[in-house]
Amino acid sequence: MRRAGVLLHPTALPGPPGCGSFGAVAHGWIDALADQGIKAWQLLPLAPTDGLGSPYSSPSGFALNPWLLDGDQLVADGLLQASDLETLPHPPGADGFDLTLAAARSQALAGLLLQRQPHWPEAVQGAFELWRHRQADWLVDHCRFTVLRQQRSGEPWWQWPAPLARRHRGALRQLDRQQAPALLQEALLQWQLQRQWQALLDHARRRGVQVIGDLPFYVAHDSADVWSHRRLFSTTAGGRLRQQSGVPPDYFSATGQLWGTPVYRWPLHRLTRFRWWLRRLERQLELFDLLRLDHFRALEAAWCVPGGDSTAEHGVWRPSPGWSLLRKLRRRLARARGSEPLPLIAEDLGVITPAVERLRDGFALPGMKILQFAFDGNADNPYLPDNFQGSHWLVYTGTHDNATCVGWWQGLPEDQRQQVQACIGAPVQAPGWQLLELALRSRADWAVVPLQDLLELGDEARFNTPGTSQGNWSWRLRGGLEGLKGPLQGLGELAQRHGR
Repeated sequence: MRRAGVLLHPTALPGPPGCGSFGAVAHGWIDALADQGIKAWQLLPLAPTDGLGSPYSSPSGFALNPWLLDGDQLVADGLLQASDLETLPHPPGADGFDLTLAAARSQALAGLLLQRQPHWPEAVQGAFELWRHRQADWLVDHCRFTVLRQQRSGEPWWQWPAPLARRHRGALRQLDRQQAPALLQEALLQWQLQRQWQALLDHARRRGVQVIGDLPFYVAHDSADVWSHRRLFSTTAGGRLRQQSGVPPDYFSATGQLWGTPVYRWPLHRLTRFRWWLRRLERQLELFDLLRLDHFRALEAAWCVPGGDSTAEHGVWRPSPGWSLLRKLRRRLARARGSEPLPLIAEDLGVITPAVERLRDGFALPGMKILQFAFDGNADNPYLPDNFQGSHWLVYTGTHDNATCVGWWQGLPEDQRQQVQACIGAPVQAPGWQLLELALRSRADWAVVPLQDLLELGDEARFNTPGTSQGNWSWRLRGGLEGLKGPLQGLGELAQRHGR
């Protein structure tokens, strides 16, 4: 099925102070898409963020972002009282994104859940205990890690006292006893996040909207995953990085990109039959209909840099067992889904080798095309719609890492502007909409547009600028959803015109 979709992260939705949530506005967003025949919603990772707000550097590969918990929904479900919400931080004029406020409100909601939990009906208590048991393989250590980080004011795990950093059994048992209420509070928080997200996902499926998630390839060094499964990552016993991730020097960066996340010790993953990786992928595939795997090329080979280096110049390519891992995943999923293709998207942007393409195509995974990359004067540019090979692609005007189309056009040299206009066949007056029509009429199965491009916003609404640490992840839609009806209707009509 040919689909049109919109890229929007839930934190950018209007609604509660601080950031968006999984509540009524998110359900309204699903309805706004479905009412116009728009068949796909793409998000960024739903994981907790790092201290700068990035969901691509998370302290957990399994948990959900606590900022997204909706207080009104907790009241509607009978878990909190309406008066409880009056105690939440709510400074006047807080309709923009505020990382500190979002964290404070989610922590306050978690405390209220703990306070009210003894008074819940027995059936609700039982549902929580059942969920807690089923998620124990990641939840126990996630709760421990979160509580310890809070106790130690965000200090990274390798700086904790050795018995805790090295997970001595006695130290963990003592933590479980002494911090039982705090551990319970974090588990309650994750349970309700799961319930609210599942309700939203079910609503999208009823309305015929496919939900596309996103998974970073690596996990953060300071994460529950590395702390609790250290042998699977390239770190020393004391937590220091042996090998770290990145990409080599190229046209855009003379020293490459250094990401500071530990690379995988693939021989040990093989010995465990990829248990951690399979659990991680299966967890994400429970949350989404389709999952974009960021930095897919690292499943074929990864750029590994010495842990003490400050640039990525002296790395080496090391092979990754992508074929073995994806074969195992396909076999696991076949038990429940039959012979359906793997529900993964390969983020195959940048310089991609034939070996990476063989891996992608060997599992029939759709790849990605970005129209902003298409106009370099090269007639063979693979991002030009006429050069798409087949239909198994997601084509975007731009992504969360790109300038908005208005910002992109404003910074484009005159020769490239002429190329764009020649491709479109008309003067460019609305770059986002005109690139969108190129995407919609292409042969790609999916055409996805960031909401900022539908709204014709400039780079003040850009979501992320790679390589920078300030001003990212903070754009938020002002006002309600009513103002989106015209742009979404326009997208729906264009999509229908092009058979989507």
